[in-house]
Amino acid sequence: MGEVLALVEARLSTALGDPDARAAVTFLGTDRVEVLRFRDGDLVRYATLGMSARPMTDPTATLADPVKGPRAELVLSVRAGLADTDQVLRPLAVLAASPQVEGVIVAPGASLDLGAPLWPDAPFDSVLVAEPGGLVEDMELDAPMEPVRFLPLLPMTRNEAAWKRVRGARELRERWLSHGTDLRDPLRGSVPLD
Repeated sequence: MGEVLALVEARLSTALGDPDARAAVTFLGTDRVEVLRFRDGDLVRYATLGMSARPMTDPTATLADPVKGPRAELVLSVRAGLADTDQVLRPLAVLAASPQVEGVIVAPGASLDLGAPLWPDAPFDSVLVAEPGGLVEDMELDAPMEPVRFLPLLPMTRNEAAWKRVRGARELRERWLSHGTDLRDPLRGSVPLD
């Protein structure tokens, strides 16, 4: 477990630079999850560290395989200085712990709902899990372990999350693209959904 996390942290540092802050959260019955903060010009990126320590298990499986199964970490990118986004550390840790707590597999196209704002006064209380491989490349592990995937998170307003449940992730992404939505703007409103 510790070896995997050391490799993950090294991969994050190679891709994003050295973290300038970190926070650790432990939930009852789960492993410790850290959230690292990276500055990149006018962007701030938050990445989880700890979710990939164990493989995610299908909730219908009778036994959890300690080696095989998908592994991931979460990455959120927002524009710096526009909102108190550093308050996202605990919500991100909650999302990273969800495979252990709720027995879910976090994968591209999924919605993760917090039921509360991502940070104080945020217009978002859920995120869309995007495709990995752009910002931080997948990290191969020794077989039979699956690679660690670094999954970008795209904040969604309540209206966007409801629309996504009906229309699907692809249509929501197309809507954002067609309207030139800045998904890194921590103050943005909902994309027009009519």
